[in-house]
Formats: sequence, C-alpha cells, structure tokens
Amino acid sequence: MSSVTTIDDLLLQARAGLDRISAPELPTALADGALVVDIRPAAQRAQEGEFDGALVIERNVLEWRLDPASDARIPEAVDHDVPWVVICSQGYTSSLAAASLQLLGLHRATDVIGGYEALIAAGISGTSR
Repeated sequence: MSSVTTIDDLLLQARAGLDRISAPELPTALADGALVVDIRPAAQRAQEGEFDGALVIERNVLEWRLDPASDARIPEAVDHDVPWVVICSQGYTSSLAAASLQLLGLHRATDVIGGYEALIAAGISGTSR
C-alpha cells in the first residue's frame, strides 16, 4: 500500500530545505543583496497592495524567469547564486515556490514567514491598499 502525501506533508518537506526569514529580517536581506519576487496574482496584488521594489513574477512562470539557463529568464537571473526571496500573501505558496527554485540549483532561494501579510503587520512594505 502506498502512502498518501498531503499538502501539509509537501509544505513541511519544502520548508525543511529553506532558510526562511521573518518579516523583520527582510530589510537586512535586501541590504545584503537579496531580490524580492512577488508571486501573487494581479488581482491579489490589487486588493492587498504592492511591495515596493519587488519583481512581480506570477507563480506560473517563476522557474522560467529565474533559471539562469532559461531563454525566458529575466536580466536579474545572472547565475545560481542570486539570493531570491519569494513572497505570496501568507507564506504558503512562496514556500513551495522557493523549494522548486532550489531544485533548479538556486540554493539561496527562500521565502518570508507569513508572506505579505506579515510584512504589512511588521510595517515593512510599500503601498498597501
């Protein structure tokens, strides 16, 4: 009999490989050269607000845009050592996305615990709606 993996199992596995950061740690990460990638859909960003300075890359194309070997990469995807910090609304989808980036060899990829909501609560962000 095969075991069933739940989304909670998958999330725990993804987070086990991440060095996640808290909202108050983000300014230091940015000062150290990290790049924030906001993967929330446009409607969610319109409702919740934007994070100033974030690269907006929706989840469905994230790997193609950040893989330095991809023909569809963004200019910032210069090599596998870029420190990417992925944000979503609450820090769930971003954990899965950061783990996927690590599978591509982007070992410095991580996410923010609590996501955009935690950043707003900590007073770290730009334009909330």
